[in-house]
Amino acid sequence: MARQNYLGERIGSQSEGASVVEWTALAITLVLCAWGLLSIYSATVNAGMPTYFAKQAIFTGIGLALMVGIIFTPVRWIEVATPFVYGLGLLLLVAVLLVGKVVNGQKNWIALGPITFQPSELAKICTLLAIARFLSRPNVNLQTIRDLATVLLYVAAPVVLIVLEPDYGSATVFGALFLGIALWGGADLLLLYALVTPPIVALTALFGVKPLLVALVLVSVGTLMFRRAVVVTLVVIGINIGAGYVMPWVFSNVLKPYQKQRIEILLDPNKDPRGQGYNVVQSKMAVGSGGLWGRGFQQGTQTQLRYIPKQWTDFIYCVPTEEFGFVGGTLVIGLLAGLCMRLLKIAELVQRKFESTVIAGIASIWTYHTFINIGMALGLLPVIGIPLPFMSYGGTSLVINLCMLGLVMNFFRQMRKRYDA
Repeated sequence: MARQNYLGERIGSQSEGASVVEWTALAITLVLCAWGLLSIYSATVNAGMPTYFAKQAIFTGIGLALMVGIIFTPVRWIEVATPFVYGLGLLLLVAVLLVGKVVNGQKNWIALGPITFQPSELAKICTLLAIARFLSRPNVNLQTIRDLATVLLYVAAPVVLIVLEPDYGSATVFGALFLGIALWGGADLLLLYALVTPPIVALTALFGVKPLLVALVLVSVGTLMFRRAVVVTLVVIGINIGAGYVMPWVFSNVLKPYQKQRIEILLDPNKDPRGQGYNVVQSKMAVGSGGLWGRGFQQGTQTQLRYIPKQWTDFIYCVPTEEFGFVGGTLVIGLLAGLCMRLLKIAELVQRKFESTVIAGIASIWTYHTFINIGMALGLLPVIGIPLPFMSYGGTSLVINLCMLGLVMNFFRQMRKRYDA
């Protein structure tokens, strides 16, 4: 009864016909899609490449059509199909290794005549559904090592195949997915802390001894705040010390030259301003040249003169920030943040664990994409090929994101129907 009252207060007493549609998330998504189309148009049409805009418009229409179909698909059908969908995702990842198309040194595309798509994008939603189905079983508890390890195995299978392509950027998304679901599912915070902090400490080791020591002190203090057994505390601190010690050796002996270059450019983009650091330097110039209000639609210098190669994909954030300034860039961030926050609120409201986990996982994926993509554009994070949700050019990414929104709206619709009944 308390849960029903809570739902009533949070959802409101709208009419049934209006309440079954999640208008807020839909409206934000449509605005982002429209703004993305305008940005792609601005970045490509004067350069004599109008086909990018036309293709993205077609992808948008396909994605919206699939989204509508998913909204009205019975949830039970989705749950039953999940094991087959997850298996299909893994098979496609294997297929791309065997017959995939190589683009920029990565074999991560499958070509079917004139149509190409990335199985790694499809694998995100396939993996998320599989994990959600597992967590919805009775007596599954992420506080236990066994169940948390099972979720990790669901994630590890596609990650290994994606790393073999190699597409390290897409592989990191699955890490964010795992972390988001684990937090939402109530996993032990110290265990998650022990998984997250070593990579951070390892990265600080690349900046020198002093940053590494500062990171180790902060991590050690954070570990002590959990107030666990001495042995557990020492193990967590020891893992972080080991990560910091090993990273310089990994950098020198394991990483490939282009991976080293990306890290070096992150540390100092001006080290190679005409080579590997060119995109980052020009991107920062475009963002800064927009000022407060921007130069106006199709009036940017860096974007219109194509100083940023392929700015309609990974560096799409430069276009609205140069054309509409700090206000436009902040609005893009606000829309994406508002969308993810809305998803978390819906995940909190739905009563079924399968639905709640899927929505929280989608929010984790979109949050990570937003954080990394904008960090790349601002020169704060390495360039790893992560698109900006709903705005970057790319048919597979856009269609999959709209399908994810279809799942959210489906689950919201089912929640409202249960509540109104």
